[in-house]
Amino acid sequence: MPSLIHCIYASRATASFDESMLPQLLDAARSANAARGISGMLLYVERNFFQVLEGEAESVDAVFERICHDQRHTRVTRIIHEPIADRDFADWTMGFASLTVRELAEHAGINDFFSQATCIEQLGPGRAKKLLQAFSRGRWRAGDTGLHRAHGRMA
Repeated sequence: MPSLIHCIYASRATASFDESMLPQLLDAARSANAARGISGMLLYVERNFFQVLEGEAESVDAVFERICHDQRHTRVTRIIHEPIADRDFADWTMGFASLTVRELAEHAGINDFFSQATCIEQLGPGRAKKLLQAFSRGRWRAGDTGLHRAHGRMA
């Protein structure tokens, strides 16, 4: 049985990235992730991406490598890459939320850190896991926060 990993990274959208491209980006990611057996979530916070990719190491690593070379991303920073026993987002090919820094701080419960728009790329492993837990098990996942979210189920 193949082992599962998760790769958590942060990046910054390039100046040429247009937020209206997000739905198209998500559709493509969901389709590709379903075909590769990858699940995860993506936060978009004021031109910053925070993403969790879960699946078999070979698949996750291939997707991450593509992201590293994607011209829409800059300052790609891998925060965590480690084996996992179970997926946190097993039923999502790519959960998504677009938040302001203030909304992120309120919902993730780590207000002391989210005071500037560039903060996501500076997350360390401890805070990244705290953010992951907030969004995988918290109120946001249950859908009672009123935040925009769309999710795709694994095929």
